[in-house]
Amino acid sequence: MKAEILCVGTEILLGDIVNTNAQYIAKKLAELGIDVYYQSVVGDNPKRLEEAFRIAFSRSDIVITTGGLGPTKDDLTKEIAAKYFGKELVLNEKELSKIEEYFNKSNRKMSENNIKQAYLPDGSIIISNQNGTAPGCIIESDSNIAILLPGPPREMKPMFCDIVIPYLSKYQYGMLFSKVLRVVGIGESSAEDIIKDIINKQTNPTIAPYAKDSEVIFRITAKAKSEQEAKKLIEPVEKEVRERLGDNIYGTGETSLEDVVAKLLIEKNLTIATAESCTGGMIASKLINSPGISSVFMEGAITYSNEAKMKRLGVKRETLEKYGAVSSQTAAEMAEGIAKAAGTCVGISTTGIAGPGGGTEEKPVGLVYMGLYINGQVKTKNMIISGNRQNVRMRATVKLLDWLRREIINMK
Repeated sequence: MKAEILCVGTEILLGDIVNTNAQYIAKKLAELGIDVYYQSVVGDNPKRLEEAFRIAFSRSDIVITTGGLGPTKDDLTKEIAAKYFGKELVLNEKELSKIEEYFNKSNRKMSENNIKQAYLPDGSIIISNQNGTAPGCIIESDSNIAILLPGPPREMKPMFCDIVIPYLSKYQYGMLFSKVLRVVGIGESSAEDIIKDIINKQTNPTIAPYAKDSEVIFRITAKAKSEQEAKKLIEPVEKEVRERLGDNIYGTGETSLEDVVAKLLIEKNLTIATAESCTGGMIASKLINSPGISSVFMEGAITYSNEAKMKRLGVKRETLEKYGAVSSQTAAEMAEGIAKAAGTCVGISTTGIAGPGGGTEEKPVGLVYMGLYINGQVKTKNMIISGNRQNVRMRATVKLLDWLRREIINMK
């Protein structure tokens, strides 16, 4: 069975709200092993909505809609769906009573237009709404199924889980299971190029790469009758991908880079302190999100000014005057200075030009120096990062955390 997700609402088209419903439904359908090849968004316009239904059913067996079930004139999903299936809208007294009860419980007067929400396509399967006033429904024909759900996620999600998933389980053919590999330190195109031949010959499982927040994600997905069988299909492909990408793979699933770094610090009993200029505390913030980090994270300093660098970190005035705040020499003294001041095994630092102003021909916007003090030695790296101020800070944070991860792994 092929399914399509059709989200209704002009507010989505205008970007006033984020379409999280499609993401949620797509994930749930994938768990059921139901293929989703298309997602569409259409505004509250009867002609365009009618056309969207026609197009969707020309290429899909099941169309799941969200939105357009409210009490106002522009809420037209039921009307258009009923017209497509040749059904009449009839008053459902049971649902009307539930709507009236909903208003009574909240001590609010029900408007006349709310009665509209109790009109549902004749012969449809009703999906009651326990968290709002818009019931959904399932309309069936010999070849097509329409599942109509309200737009608010807090209403839609329970209805989908309680009614729609059990209903769709009878159309389930096998299941989808995915393994996510998280990659850092290499770009999406370079990473994909390394395993291009594996991707080109894929059948089952499939490999889907995508970039997200300065890292690359490879999702390996297998379709099988059981999770155990799917895992067996994934295993040899995962092994080959790991052999190719090596320690660029830092974790799996929902694991974050900062969690991996925090775990390594804790396992090695390495205390750490941070001295940040251009990243403005972002590295410290990332690390302290990780459980158990308090046993090793001693201090985080945002030393933005030259005075702070000298006073808190012991950076020499001569260094700043000769090389500047944005330099490998300053980054080195910052990293060593914070480690010695805090009495930690590890000290890390960042200093750079995040922009949009402040750059020169010699030191352009996006230039970042990083310092790492570990094992009694200090090292530095530099890079030029493109993008806006936030992007420079975020990517510098990821680069430094990845550098620290690799240094700890390779410690003797």
